[in-house]
Amino acid sequence: MVSPNFFTKSLKKAGYEFVTGVPDSLLKDLCEKIENVYRKKHLIATNEGSAVALAIGHYLGKKKPAVIYLQNSGLGNTINPITSLADPKVYGIPMLLIIGWRGETGRNKITDEPQHKKQGLITLNQLKILSIPYKIIDSKTKQISKIIKELKNKSIKYQCPVAIVVRKNTFLKNKIKEKTAHRFNFKREEAIKEIIKATKNSKNIVVSTTGMASRELYEYRLKNNENIYKDFLTVGGMGHASQIAAGIAMTIKKKIICIDGDGSMLMHTGSLGINSKINNLIHIVINNSSHDSVGGQPTLGESLDLKNISKFFGYKNTFQIKKKKNISYIVKKCLKFKKSSMIIINCDKGHRKNLGRPENDMKLRKMKFLNFIKKNK
Repeated sequence: MVSPNFFTKSLKKAGYEFVTGVPDSLLKDLCEKIENVYRKKHLIATNEGSAVALAIGHYLGKKKPAVIYLQNSGLGNTINPITSLADPKVYGIPMLLIIGWRGETGRNKITDEPQHKKQGLITLNQLKILSIPYKIIDSKTKQISKIIKELKNKSIKYQCPVAIVVRKNTFLKNKIKEKTAHRFNFKREEAIKEIIKATKNSKNIVVSTTGMASRELYEYRLKNNENIYKDFLTVGGMGHASQIAAGIAMTIKKKIICIDGDGSMLMHTGSLGINSKINNLIHIVINNSSHDSVGGQPTLGESLDLKNISKFFGYKNTFQIKKKKNISYIVKKCLKFKKSSMIIINCDKGHRKNLGRPENDMKLRKMKFLNFIKKNK
């Protein structure tokens, strides 16, 4: 397997001075080493398109290409700045993309969640369409330094982005033990339980964000023999759950509850201005200040005043919760309001190791969800 430490030092040796990106579970051990090695020259971006923009800015400032890491599901977010700015036919900005290949297909097919099936299938074709030269690496890949150096030379020669596509289980696991803070003494899963308990007797619809939140919601419903089809699980498309909830809320009169995460909300903050105008939307942001689903890397959730931000964006009712016992009361209170609400729930990061996953038949989920809405309008 490839040593994350060796890979990171190879980036340094090749002359890459700045690294940015959005965390990915396939790359979490590499990301940890990047943080340790690059420190102030490493910045976690809010979304992949912004990471490309940061890399463009770095090149314009120092005339040196930067490194961007991302999951292949975020490749779509990079397409606009890559094709309209970084492409050789426009400004021609060299950079290195390190892409975690979720949902890989073909002879090396990897069993993965349904949201990665299509993306895994088209990843290499996307790079070809974008005319991005790439190399695929896995646990058996040798001469990592040579690959990084050759791609950088090609990037500079042709003034274009280049990419390394990383297969699952490529990197060795880091042995560093993660220290978990217990500032609030409850985690996201407990917060979700309190939210659902508060809405148990209602026919209100729940939209949950991608990652652990949807998995925890699904498992709670299953365990308590509740209707698992009354929720829309936004299993992919990170950052878009609240706009899906807003779109549903515009079609019906009932309250729509969006269970969001801090990382997801911060990806597309401008959508808050739209959500705040939807009177029957309750937007709940569970803020554990981390990308919990892909390794626990920090977000801006801890340093930003999300309550005041929600006020500035126009939410009529705003609350911040730091104690689990207050969740049910505030949620029930918001169910009675006639205007939009934002609830920020601060909690500790972390999740159960044995957490289950939603069933794979997403078309069935869609049909059952549509039927639930039809019956409960």
